[in-house]
Amino acid sequence: MQNSFFRVRFNARRATLVAAIAAAFPALPTYALALSAEADAKSSQVVVQGDRPSSLPTEIPTTIEGIQAKEIERNINAIDAEDALKYLPSLLVRKRYVGDYNHAVLATRASGTGNSARSMVYADGILLSNLLGNGATFTPRWGLVTPEEIERVDVLYGPFSAAYPGNSVGAVVDYRTRMPKAFEAHAKVLGFSENFQLYGTDKTYSGKQLSASLGNRQGDFSWWLNLNQLDSDGHPIAFTNKLMSVGVTSSAGKAVSGAIAGKNPQNQDWWILGATGQYHTIQDHAKVKLAYDFSPTLHAAYTFGYWRNKMDSGVESYLRDASGNPVYSGDVNINGKKYTLSATDISNSQNRLEHLSHGLNLKSSSKGVFDWEVAASLYDYNKDIARSPLVAIPVADSGGAGRITDQSGTGWNTLALKGIWRPNTQHTVEFGYQREAYHLKTLVSDTGNWIAGNADKQFSAFRGDTNLQSLYAQDAWRISPHWKTILGARFEQWKADNGALANASTTLNFASRSENFVSPKAAIAYASGGDWTYKASLGRAVRMPTVSELYQGTISNTTIVNNDPNLKPEKSWTTEWSAERSLHDGRGLLRTTLFHERTSDALYSQTNTLVTPNVTNIQNVDDIRTTGLEIAFADNDVLLPGLDISASLTYADSVIVRNDKFPASVNKRQPRVPEWRANLLLSYRVTDKFSSSLGIRYSGKQYSALDNSDVNAFTYFGFSDFLVADLRLRYQVARQWSAAIGIDNLNNKKYWAFHPYTQRSVVAELKFDF
Repeated sequence: MQNSFFRVRFNARRATLVAAIAAAFPALPTYALALSAEADAKSSQVVVQGDRPSSLPTEIPTTIEGIQAKEIERNINAIDAEDALKYLPSLLVRKRYVGDYNHAVLATRASGTGNSARSMVYADGILLSNLLGNGATFTPRWGLVTPEEIERVDVLYGPFSAAYPGNSVGAVVDYRTRMPKAFEAHAKVLGFSENFQLYGTDKTYSGKQLSASLGNRQGDFSWWLNLNQLDSDGHPIAFTNKLMSVGVTSSAGKAVSGAIAGKNPQNQDWWILGATGQYHTIQDHAKVKLAYDFSPTLHAAYTFGYWRNKMDSGVESYLRDASGNPVYSGDVNINGKKYTLSATDISNSQNRLEHLSHGLNLKSSSKGVFDWEVAASLYDYNKDIARSPLVAIPVADSGGAGRITDQSGTGWNTLALKGIWRPNTQHTVEFGYQREAYHLKTLVSDTGNWIAGNADKQFSAFRGDTNLQSLYAQDAWRISPHWKTILGARFEQWKADNGALANASTTLNFASRSENFVSPKAAIAYASGGDWTYKASLGRAVRMPTVSELYQGTISNTTIVNNDPNLKPEKSWTTEWSAERSLHDGRGLLRTTLFHERTSDALYSQTNTLVTPNVTNIQNVDDIRTTGLEIAFADNDVLLPGLDISASLTYADSVIVRNDKFPASVNKRQPRVPEWRANLLLSYRVTDKFSSSLGIRYSGKQYSALDNSDVNAFTYFGFSDFLVADLRLRYQVARQWSAAIGIDNLNNKKYWAFHPYTQRSVVAELKFDF
């Protein structure tokens, strides 16, 4: 196997790869643009495949972690694609319930779940990250990948490769999905159930998933089809509340019972009045992949993805009148104080989404002096309709006035032209041109019937485009059998235009902007010739403002207000130093990585206290610094035959060191970045047919507010620590049949990331493989 020793660990469980890398260190650099690892019961190997679409460059000057399909199947109760990342070091996906399609944001070492634009997710080279905005509602489009498709997942940590834009400052996640070598067929039936108890809700929420795949290779042509339907009844994720202090001492209002006293994150007394956001979602997924080998060195591939989502949200009022009837709106009286519930305080909603993706790839893999690749992708909001009422329940249950939010036509497209030049055995030069274009289009209309009515009159509208064109190059230079370095740079030209904001009668345009940036990259590694490898990486990343961050504001008379036309991009310098040791003749691995990141002009929503009146919007935070340590450990069949251990521990000291507009935040922790994270995964193969796994996940205390004023974490709006355990048992019933049962959150921890996470859940599945 030929490979760069910059790759730390492709397979957390099969550390035999480390020994292979050390043995192959004097060999030539890898020529493939994509990697896949395949394991069987006897051995594990990394198969270099230059004909497969992927976002990965050939040389990777950073820490990389990965997991492959057999590990996911054996160890993880994977219902959604993001579940594959559950036990990888320093990562957290804010998944609130099964099928969470609009808030499952990825957090990394120095970036929290409010910074979705600081990581990138790809599947077979297609960009799934939603870089139209930055925050919980701009989650990667995980639904375009199903667990049954996944062949492997690789995660690159940090912005050290010139092949990626500044959004890679946190991490790059690269999914590789299956492509058959012969005829194969798969089918799976999965069910799950959660007993959810919180505030006044005590109910069971369940769902099911059906998946089928079919593929074949016939000569030079191969194809793959995957169909999946997820029917998920999620627990409530939002809760209607009123501060006790806003109540007016009075006998007015309808006397009600059922309100639950509590405290908000700032430790203020409040009432919890009802549960909302109880989503019943049906998601349909279809994936078609076609590949053709024109010659042994010229390959073409096309991917079409389809994702449809039907969501209806339910509500539950905790308030009851004297006759025991639920109360949803109006003036209510609680303990001698009057509170007013608006028509939308306890309100339902609908989503009807239909998204499409296309990916086209043409590449050469001659492994000679020169190879090239052309890759293009398109993600299209073919249909994206959200409906909400303006009238109260029970009228809203059958219709009534409301609003329709239409984002149809929104989306992004990418183009990449890549080349690899190998002038001699010491150098591998990678270079290319990349273009990414984003278009956001939102129309909000009034309607006479929020459930089935047409858009009658424009209420507001918003649009904007951003475009990023980049040139990059990096040279991997093998200085000697023990030393290797990668030097590179990325030139980026960013443009934002066509921005406009409208209300019912006025449309105002934003000014266009254009800026240029250069981001240098450097890495060096030393292989001692024994069990040790040492590496150091340095990279600059410029994370451009997204459309929704840049074109913010409201209209006052004929002027756009609450907008910062000079919003700056984030600029980060990141370094990491790693020492890696192979253990037990290649069956174990220990990696220690020290990382440091300094970000200037970080993009956050905050209040500017330097102006009167104060302004709250997206602003630049002057300086955030993060220093941390990451330790990863893997041990296979050493302590006990059949027992595999994978563990990681991350410490991050992430502090706001300067913020002139909001001084109260200085010397406070960066939001949503905990000091400590840890994962432990124990996998034990009892017999050749029966396996078990126990996973433990920990995250320490964190804050959501820049000034860390949200001190009460275990409540709605809070961000709490957690320690949860997951269990999975899998049995190979026959050659083609397998069954598994698992429990997520075995200890039934009630924990929060603004919304409540899933409580104890049982997952059962039956699978057929031909």
